[in-house]
Amino acid sequence: MKKVLVTGANGQLGVALQNSLVGMTGFTFYFTDIDTLDICDRAAVNDLIRSHNIGMIINCAAYTAVDRAEDEPDICARINCDAVRTIGELAAEANVRVIHISTDYVFDGRGIRQSGSIDTLCNSEFTATPFRPYRETDMPSPLSVYGKTKLAGEQALLASCKNVVILRTAWLYSETGTNFVKTMLRLGKERDTLNVVDDQHGTPTYAGDLAEVIATILTTDRFRPGIYHYTNEGICTWYDFAVKIFELAGIRCKVHPITTAAFPTRAQRPAYSVLDKKKIKETFAIQIPVWEASLGKCLRGEMFM
Repeated sequence: MKKVLVTGANGQLGVALQNSLVGMTGFTFYFTDIDTLDICDRAAVNDLIRSHNIGMIINCAAYTAVDRAEDEPDICARINCDAVRTIGELAAEANVRVIHISTDYVFDGRGIRQSGSIDTLCNSEFTATPFRPYRETDMPSPLSVYGKTKLAGEQALLASCKNVVILRTAWLYSETGTNFVKTMLRLGKERDTLNVVDDQHGTPTYAGDLAEVIATILTTDRFRPGIYHYTNEGICTWYDFAVKIFELAGIRCKVHPITTAAFPTRAQRPAYSVLDKKKIKETFAIQIPVWEASLGKCLRGEMFM
């Protein structure tokens, strides 16, 4: 029986993992969150790994309040970097594999231009850009405290443990927690019009899809350490995303596109953070749904009935 520790189990991805992993044959899962395991407590993490004979750690725990992180850099670093280093060190000592969740915010969003027409670079009904998606081999250059601490966490983990899969994802949403989809659904019912940023390009990621990919990595005989990118397929802006949410949910709320400059935030966001998924698709033989289809699947869930 393979024993798996899941941290951050009450977050969006953690809940999705509970839905996907519970009952999986051949595995015992220990789902923890801050109330049952503080990943900043080295002794507590080590005790759990040793006492339960853990063979795999899925680290979903993170400091994700992007704007607040600008005012709490030390706390953010302790969770996103120091605790991740500890997990890597303890995993190496106990010969434990690690799957760690990271972010598109490790990139500055300035994009890498690629030759060819815009049409060949566009894989969404909404948005075309002159940039190619970021690959795992591209140089990170985070803009925010959050992005910098997540990158530092990646580096610390890779330096301390060899059996590590790092999954960078972006624009995560689900039926639970606080996310863009739930916020738009609430505001769309309360207001007649909304202003939404239309000059940041990326790809929404349904937590249920990412959880299924993690389940695949757990059960594969081809565990290949390294950094991988995973989002749904396609490209859109936050404006495009909001328009599609209202369309699929049948909400009559007019969305107006605005610039990032018209909606300033404490932390700077990457303007372009589309991730290339070729590596993960080929390594683990997975197919990735387009973001519009996964959004529809989410909206059909019980949370929104």
